[in-house]
Amino acid sequence: MYDHIIYQVKDGIATITFNRPKVLNALNSKLLTELSQALTAVAENEDIRVLVLTGAGEKAFVAGADINELAQLSILGAKSFARNGHLILDRFQALPIPVIAAVNGFALGGGTEIAIACDFIYASEKAMFGQPEIKLGVIPGFGGTQRLARLIGMNMAKEMILTGKMVTAAEAKAIGLVNKVCSPEKLMDEVMQTANTMASKGKVSLRAAKDAINMGMNVDLASGCSLEIDAFAICLGSEDAKEGTAAFLEKRKPEFKEGLTT
Repeated sequence: MYDHIIYQVKDGIATITFNRPKVLNALNSKLLTELSQALTAVAENEDIRVLVLTGAGEKAFVAGADINELAQLSILGAKSFARNGHLILDRFQALPIPVIAAVNGFALGGGTEIAIACDFIYASEKAMFGQPEIKLGVIPGFGGTQRLARLIGMNMAKEMILTGKMVTAAEAKAIGLVNKVCSPEKLMDEVMQTANTMASKGKVSLRAAKDAINMGMNVDLASGCSLEIDAFAICLGSEDAKEGTAAFLEKRKPEFKEGLTT
């Protein structure tokens, strides 16, 4: 079904693996189309509670755009390519489930932009992050100038983007880009452990928490707190909340079964 990605679902966790290892999983139009299709499959599957993104091979998560394809774009073609990238990456935050980037190697250009569009990042000790577009005479086109500044601060984002320099996984963690750094052989184990922890939670509260945080970042504190109040009330009226409170009082593990469409 897919040529440039691998899509798998197991125990409520979906994994999308960028699968062009010979070119360091570089992004081209076909891969982006397949990624969009896989995201649609995730959104339509009520059984999926967490999405994980990673790269095939040992060298790269995604090492940027396919330069051969990029070099052939006209101005209108470049605008269409960038707009399409934005639309696809926006879907990570539109999903009502957590999205984790498991960065196993180079995450450059579009690779960093994909990673920072996720809810958070776990990285291998070998991972490298950067926005090197300036070295090609262009700038990030998939949200790098916007998301990176919001995540690590304007000045640090400017330094990374204006110099095109790469940062190590340890440096990325120090500046707030990465949540956790793991040895290469333990990266996916650590990611799956966290994914399983979140997958055991109710989908209603997962969506409510993600939405409240995301929407609250774009409004003043009072408005954000108002969003939280409404989301809290909706959660408390759900079947998941009834199960969670009952399980606590009965000293047992909760079994959250409520979906988002039923």
